[in-house]
Amino acid sequence: MGNKLTTSEIVAAGLARRRRKETTFRLLGILATAVGVLFLGVFFATLIAKGASAFKQTFVQLEITLDAEVIAPGGEIDLEYADFDGLVRTALRSRFPDAKSRADRRELYRLISVGAGYQLRDLVASNPDLIGAKQSLWVPASSDVDMLLKGNIDASVEEALRTMSDKQIAWVESLENSGEIRSEFNDALFGNGDSRDPELAGIKGAVMGSFYMLLVTIALSFPIGVAAAIYLEEFAPKNRWSDLIEVNINNLAAVPSIVFGLLGLAVFINWMSLPRSAPVVGGLVLTLLTLPVIIIASRASIQAVPPSIREAALGLGASSTQVVFHHVLPLAMPGMLTGAIIGMSRALGESAPLLMIGMVAFIVDVPGGFTDPATALPVQIYLWADSPERAFAERTSAAIIVLLGFLLLMNLAAVIIRKRMERKW
Repeated sequence: MGNKLTTSEIVAAGLARRRRKETTFRLLGILATAVGVLFLGVFFATLIAKGASAFKQTFVQLEITLDAEVIAPGGEIDLEYADFDGLVRTALRSRFPDAKSRADRRELYRLISVGAGYQLRDLVASNPDLIGAKQSLWVPASSDVDMLLKGNIDASVEEALRTMSDKQIAWVESLENSGEIRSEFNDALFGNGDSRDPELAGIKGAVMGSFYMLLVTIALSFPIGVAAAIYLEEFAPKNRWSDLIEVNINNLAAVPSIVFGLLGLAVFINWMSLPRSAPVVGGLVLTLLTLPVIIIASRASIQAVPPSIREAALGLGASSTQVVFHHVLPLAMPGMLTGAIIGMSRALGESAPLLMIGMVAFIVDVPGGFTDPATALPVQIYLWADSPERAFAERTSAAIIVLLGFLLLMNLAAVIIRKRMERKW
């Protein structure tokens, strides 16, 4: 009898036990959050470390003579067949006269990007008066030179184990010591389309392709998705057919995205004969992908509107249509817009359905419309990640940084729109 606990002691022991469990649960939650933040930090740190260097590009200064006999033989300018690459090579031989053998000259020419010839052509096209003059120009270096100066090629290892020879490294050091080589902001990364040469490859074509696709997607998926949500939630009779439609919409939201790509290939390309690798087809496929997400988000927003709003409007004599469009829809619009932007964010990051409709093709030109051949930013990342050159690896990371930036901006826009349009009741 003497060992029997009193009621207060039993309650105290139970409270202590519950407090220990609560403390343990909180610690586990903090630990889980810390682990998630740690992994996220490691991911961003690794991504930035690999991709930040891509925003800089190496350029070499050359004294180039715009020879009139090469550019304008017979006094007539011939930009199409003029040997601008030959002018660059002549300037290189003048800078390094010790490169006399054919093998040495081939190695010497590989220090400069093929984009130098295009730069000369554009210069002459914009100012023909320069023909015959000698110009001091900063031309893009090759990707190997760029990688060497960024520390991605180790000059201390055996010559056979690296992509640059000892002579090429010596020439680069000579240019560096004389101040004829420097790093500048990589305009080509944002101003060019894709290229086989890493130093000339850019994301403009992929960004414009994604832009046109998202325009098609938002123009179709938002009004169709909102209209479907309004009908299902406010006007559709509650029977087995509407239940079947609701179940299928929920199931479509969980279908793998590549299935929508197969559907787009079968319907839009094989049956409707729309052009392959075109933003309009990509936009239609992404519309099918995002419609279930927008419908579900829109229905949830409509359901969140208090019934008292509907009852008050009906009590004042409003029709069912007026109740929906004058009262329910304005209150549900912030959630609908949020769902639409989140759906667009998912569409922006998709690559699997686009691979099925041919948008994996190598596209150099920047698309100028909805039917021009194009690729998308996620597909461009996929293509660059598959390239063996080290310079494409850093551009892959840079493109991922740009894609994540767009996704963060879109999600930030969703939060801002929701906050500004949100109404209290």
